[in-house]
Amino acid sequence: MMEEITKVQRNYHGDIISFQTSGGRIISYRKAVLEASEGLIQGVDLYENEWGEYEISSSDVMDKGFEGYPTIF
Repeated sequence: MMEEITKVQRNYHGDIISFQTSGGRIISYRKAVLEASEGLIQGVDLYENEWGEYEISSSDVMDKGFEGYPTIF
């Protein structure tokens, strides 16, 4: 079953450290990248950053970087 990202958790620097999915799971950023690359999470885009690491962003043009998403806690 495909899930979507519904909420985010950020550290004190403002970096996303985990996500909550539509299935209620809380997963780390890296786990979300892995699941997105495997096609298990929809509504996200994968891209490679300047250091060769994969990152994800919301595929919704209005919410690039998950700016409009509520926080988990």
